[in-house]
Amino acid sequence: MKILHRCDCQGEVPSSIFSIPVLRNLDLSWNNLSGPIREFDKVPSQLESVDLSENKLSGPIPKAFFQLTSMISLDLNSNNLIGLVDLVWFWRLRKIENLGLSNNKLSVIETEGNSPLPSDWSAPMELHLASCNITQFPRSLMRSNYISHLDLSCNKISGDIPKQLWETWSSQLAYLNLSHNMLTGMQLTSNVLLTQLEILDLSFNGFQGAIPMPNSFAVLMDYSHNNFSSVLPNFTFYLRHTRYLSMSKNIINGHIPYSICNSSTLDILDLSYNNFKGPLPSCLIENGRVRVLNLRENHFQGMLPSNITTRCLLQTIDLHGNYIYGRLPRMLSNCRQLEVLDLGSNRVVDTFPSWLRGLPKLSVIALRSNQLHGSIGNIVGDTKSKESFPSLQIIDLSSNNFSGNLRPQWFEQFKSMMTNFNSGSRIIGITKAQNITSSGYQDSTEIMYKGSDMIFERILTTLTLIDFSNNRLEGTIPESIGRLVALRFLNLSHNAFTGGIPAELGSMTNLESLDLSCNQLSGEIPQDLTDLTFLDVLNLSSNHLVGKVPQSHQFSTFGSSSFEGNSGLCGPPLSELPCGASPYSPNVTNVHKSSHHVDVVLFLFVGLGFGIGFAAAILVKWGRMKDGSNISSSSSFLSICKRLLQAEQVRGW
Repeated sequence: MKILHRCDCQGEVPSSIFSIPVLRNLDLSWNNLSGPIREFDKVPSQLESVDLSENKLSGPIPKAFFQLTSMISLDLNSNNLIGLVDLVWFWRLRKIENLGLSNNKLSVIETEGNSPLPSDWSAPMELHLASCNITQFPRSLMRSNYISHLDLSCNKISGDIPKQLWETWSSQLAYLNLSHNMLTGMQLTSNVLLTQLEILDLSFNGFQGAIPMPNSFAVLMDYSHNNFSSVLPNFTFYLRHTRYLSMSKNIINGHIPYSICNSSTLDILDLSYNNFKGPLPSCLIENGRVRVLNLRENHFQGMLPSNITTRCLLQTIDLHGNYIYGRLPRMLSNCRQLEVLDLGSNRVVDTFPSWLRGLPKLSVIALRSNQLHGSIGNIVGDTKSKESFPSLQIIDLSSNNFSGNLRPQWFEQFKSMMTNFNSGSRIIGITKAQNITSSGYQDSTEIMYKGSDMIFERILTTLTLIDFSNNRLEGTIPESIGRLVALRFLNLSHNAFTGGIPAELGSMTNLESLDLSCNQLSGEIPQDLTDLTFLDVLNLSSNHLVGKVPQSHQFSTFGSSSFEGNSGLCGPPLSELPCGASPYSPNVTNVHKSSHHVDVVLFLFVGLGFGIGFAAAILVKWGRMKDGSNISSSSSFLSICKRLLQAEQVRGW
């Protein structure tokens, strides 16, 4: 036995190690080993188990591996191995029970050739062939009577799942992962799978119809990203041991039965992006046993339950894009583990939930497109408190009816936006039964980016955002916002902010998107903003800004659309001419003076009576035509005058 996993071993695997006569088990997994696995001497070997998974090994699989006749387990998962591999080469290892080739750069085929398999041959009990460029189910598997773990995910398999999988292996199969293929059918005789499955992953395929359910043993079931259209009426009966259930991104209709309240083991429930409707079972929030509740983009309706216990374990509540109305339940503050609250695009009528400020882990508040109102100036309450949203990284209050000023102290509370975090993902982990595998749930959020709504499938620890756009906020933009040096997205557009753009915004060196458009901002654009070297999106349009547009550093990459609608701005990219230069020639100046005279004459048109004004107007317009003005518009003017003249003739003029 030689176990050296997770010991930070580096370099190549010495080929001589495979030829040690007394060595039976070799575990070098989870290291930094690299380079090829070199061929080794064909000497009698007692090796029964080799685990080289989770390294950076490259090159082809040594042919000597196929002659290790005592081999029971070979795990080469998650490396950079290359080449064409025939499964028959491994099947000649008569004792092999576990084979792992997943997540390399291999192309796995199966050709029996001139050496058919023995009649008593049986496939390994555990077979991991994810990301192996496989185009069909291995034919040899259909001859096996016993498989407990099968991973064929991330391949190119199309058509149906062979019925032998459900019939022959039903009493042994515990782990089945067929995700990320092109499968469309299952060859089932019943929608209840009479198997011992604990892990079932059919996500990212093209399955249709009703979702099949394993009978009561499953811990994890993932049916997401398919075309399933219905669930069994009593599907919650089969969730007695389930901790993770995802049916996200299908076209499922129907209601969630209240019997789901009996699913006491459920940790993660994701039914997002479907057509579920009806009331939301109150137990999903009130009992607080579920850690992740994602019902995003469905047709659920009604008010949120108010009796939330102090035993609440909820970490994510995502009801974005439903028909939730009424007030936010104040007892959400009992959910001390809450990290993500997304109720955007609903019909919530309330003020801002400042009573959530004491939740220590709350990092996302997304309440966009509701009917929230009132001032958010006192959003943090006692500004001396150290418990005001200490972990907040994303706050989206856009498209509501908030009004009033923003207090400078408001931004000083967001300590988590003042520090640069290490990049990574917020993943809610879940360990599967008997350590079969481990996985995680990644939150998503929708933000406005480059003028369009974009879904971020994972919430990075570095993603920080403030979006207060499309409200009725007024007053000046607080200088204290410049202290949020970790902020990446800032959108204050479509409000009524006045005053200048704070130069302190130039300190937000991580800022990628800045939108202050459609306000009443005045003054010059601070030169400090050119220090924002990561800035990819800038919109200062439709304000009252004046002076020269800065052109150094990142500002030179922005087009005129970023600054248009500010009549006092000048210089590139709005104009090729520098500020102060006149674009008019002397002739053009005369035309300009003439147009001023037209304004006077048309004023007389109203003030001196129809007869005098009408004649003067015709003479002026005709004169402008001779000077080279737009003939078509002058012709239209004469047409109008002609109709007016005819009308006066009718009146007897």
